[in-house]
Amino acid sequence: MTYGDTRVWFITGSSSGLGKCFVEAVLAGGERVVATLRKPEALAYLKNKYTPEQLLIQKLDVVDDEQIEAAFAATKEHFGRLDVVVNNAGYGLFGEAEGVPLDEARVQVEVLFWGPVKISLKALKFFRENGPQGQNKYIFNISSAGGYNGTPCLAFYSAGKFALEGFTEALNKELHPSWNTKAMIIEPGGFETRWAADLHHHPPPSVYSAPDAPTSQWRVTRKDSEKTSSGNPEKAAAALIKLSHVPANELPTRIQFGTDSWAMVKAKAEATVRDAVKWSELSQSTNKDGVDKEAIVGFINSIVQ
Repeated sequence: MTYGDTRVWFITGSSSGLGKCFVEAVLAGGERVVATLRKPEALAYLKNKYTPEQLLIQKLDVVDDEQIEAAFAATKEHFGRLDVVVNNAGYGLFGEAEGVPLDEARVQVEVLFWGPVKISLKALKFFRENGPQGQNKYIFNISSAGGYNGTPCLAFYSAGKFALEGFTEALNKELHPSWNTKAMIIEPGGFETRWAADLHHHPPPSVYSAPDAPTSQWRVTRKDSEKTSSGNPEKAAAALIKLSHVPANELPTRIQFGTDSWAMVKAKAEATVRDAVKWSELSQSTNKDGVDKEAIVGFINSIVQ
């Protein structure tokens, strides 16, 4: 079998969890992968199963600009094309915002936001300059249910994911239709991976230690929920591949993976609408006199996706 006409995927954070499942599922489906991760030895077992025509394993820390450049250069040299990018690398800092050192919080946001931003921008340039033109191209930015709804004890994780979602929404509106390129947000809920077990934990500051403190209760709830994650990683990989076969111009801006994520996004969206309606009079009392409200609403409706 020859692989010259098959698509090439570029997947970050592929050493474990969803990223690893994405790599394995794409390869099993007969497409090619640039699997990037900080410790390439974690995927050494795949070299016994797949040839260099199918798989390139590349060292990449998404906060390292030189390694990003090297990964894309290696992709061009090895495969000469790129079709799908999956920004999946990440981890979580767990603890009340006041209890997390800000230097650690900055690194968290660097990994969750600036890393995917740099890779997305490199991917767009690569899409335009290399490989078959006119075909659909995809950037899947793996966010989280916590990237749509702020999660206690994960404030900086949510902040990084919120930023990624805002960037992806705006970027998507900048892409020319003729490029056939979609930047899309994926919001997973809880999955049976090591993500929760690998959280970087910080103990609660003393002012948050009371049993009736919201985060004290949340810590218990969170620990219990980790044991009953409803998501299946292999099914998430199958869903992502399915999305990659939908024409770029038909995909939504975001989609949830898992009933928990879907329910959370739906509940928050409905609550946001309720609040907007309830406080409409005060919200709109700040307009200049004589403003045509209907014209403004019509314009906003025409540009929001």
